[in-house]
Amino acid sequence: MDPTSAASFYAFVSLVIFLVVIAYLKVPAKIAAGLDGRAALVTRELDEAKRLREEAQALLADFQRRSAEAEREASAIVAEAKAEADRLTADTTRSLEEMIARRTKAAEAKIAQAETQAIAAVRARAADVAIAAAQQILATKVKGSASDDLIEAGIAQIRAKFN
Repeated sequence: MDPTSAASFYAFVSLVIFLVVIAYLKVPAKIAAGLDGRAALVTRELDEAKRLREEAQALLADFQRRSAEAEREASAIVAEAKAEADRLTADTTRSLEEMIARRTKAAEAKIAQAETQAIAAVRARAADVAIAAAQQILATKVKGSASDDLIEAGIAQIRAKFN
């Protein structure tokens, strides 16, 4: 045998021994078990990722539902606040109108009372002036005791008419 053939033969024998040792030690089974374990781990991780994704989608849907509810509730609160503000505005306006009407009526009553008092004062003053004028006129035109009686009667008549 030539040296290269011998080297090839020993290399072949070494390869066969190596393969027998690997088969004896069950290296392919261990490699297959390791790969199966790795595949199972990847499968578990994929399942976990899928579960986490579904959980995240459920949380997102819950968040969106709660957000929509909060928005509806906020809209309802705003609408209620607007209605309350409108009601308060209407109440305030009505109260203000009633107060203005009462004050206008009171002012009109005071004006009417002042007018009545002014008319009474003018009548009283006119009566006093008319009495004084009648007294002077009668005093100058009529003389004597008859004049005193006439003056008193005229004054009484004038007082009766003006008061």
